[in-house]
Amino acid sequence: MQKITAGLLMFEIRNDELFIVLVHPGNPHFRNRDEGSWGIPKGLVEADESLLEGAKREFEEETGIISRGPFYALGEVRFSKGKHLHAWAFEMALPEDYVLKSNTFEMEWPLKSNEIKTFPEVDQLRVFPIEIAVKKAHPVQATLILRLKALLEQSKRFETAGLL
Repeated sequence: MQKITAGLLMFEIRNDELFIVLVHPGNPHFRNRDEGSWGIPKGLVEADESLLEGAKREFEEETGIISRGPFYALGEVRFSKGKHLHAWAFEMALPEDYVLKSNTFEMEWPLKSNEIKTFPEVDQLRVFPIEIAVKKAHPVQATLILRLKALLEQSKRFETAGLL
């Protein structure tokens, strides 16, 4: 069975520069990983919700931020293990007083210890200039960042932002 996930890529334009919001997984396997480990807030879509509604729900669960449109479709990407990710972008500035609020999950840790521990789904949220975001993001999700950049470059709305 295919795993269908959906997520949101939050961006901001400041001083004619494009900034991307990425999250780092709270899974302890990623504790010491950086480049290629960051991504957009995403998760499995529930049977009773649309892809976009699932993306919005997952974004709020993992960041504590309520997203607001308009939402720009970035299409679908596929991971090597068969997972499909449908993504949208939206523009919003991260509040200056923002504090990360992520839901949690449980897993056996350390492995084979029979100890169940609780971890946040997301342990960090950062705003990166696009050049750094592409390096930090999982390669499949970096494709979404580049799609956003291309979309913004084609949009008349962003001509004055120096993105063309």
